[in-house]
Amino acid sequence: MMIDKIAEFRALHVPGDPLILVNIWDAGSAKAVTGAGAKAIATGSFGVAGAQGRADGEDFPIEDVFENLGRILAVTDLPVTIDMESGYGADPAAVGVSVGRAKDAGAAGINMEDRLPGADDLLPVAEAVARYRAAADTGIFVNARCDTFRGADAAKDGDALVAATLERARAYADAGAGSLFVPFLLDPKCIGAICDASPLPVNILRGKGGPTHQELAALGVARISHGHQPWAAAMAWLAAQARQVMGGAEPDY
Repeated sequence: MMIDKIAEFRALHVPGDPLILVNIWDAGSAKAVTGAGAKAIATGSFGVAGAQGRADGEDFPIEDVFENLGRILAVTDLPVTIDMESGYGADPAAVGVSVGRAKDAGAAGINMEDRLPGADDLLPVAEAVARYRAAADTGIFVNARCDTFRGADAAKDGDALVAATLERARAYADAGAGSLFVPFLLDPKCIGAICDASPLPVNILRGKGGPTHQELAALGVARISHGHQPWAAAMAWLAAQARQVMGGAEPDY
């Protein structure tokens, strides 16, 4: 039953024993990550769009989102959460319809941002809350992305950014979100402060040069995402191998 998959996915969010998500982009990558021992499968919108030659920011049509989801669900029995960017809806009612379709199709969770596609500014808290509530009211697990640290200087403004993040965390929790996603944050002090005070389990985007998986667990993180990095690394490897071959050498494979 779908409710069981959602409950199973929710239970994987344990502070100190984080769910690790090596984000995928299609059915083939889902099979690879499932076979590696994953506990759940998560798409990343950047890789999903990029794999089809599209741009991130809801440039990937919603019908294609669900077609891709169907193919992924067909190759894994794990809970699947999909990145729905800003919710694919101009207003809360439209967000509810789009997210409801994801749940009906078999997704256990979604990732949703508090910015609109192409916008740099965060939505006012009340507007973000209305959209998150519409998504959460479908019954799906909502990972509420909070972009307070995007483009910000954690070393200089860390305390204020943590306070702003926690204000939104409380509001998003009241709206029914299941977890709080704070990407673009590598500062251990800020991560620990958010984990200590957030009413929601915290999801951090793993970044090169930032805390390790083990260090993030010790800070109280409940979910670690790899975001677009697996797709970008795979494409960089492919391009490098192609250059090697076109240059007259043999590939590494």
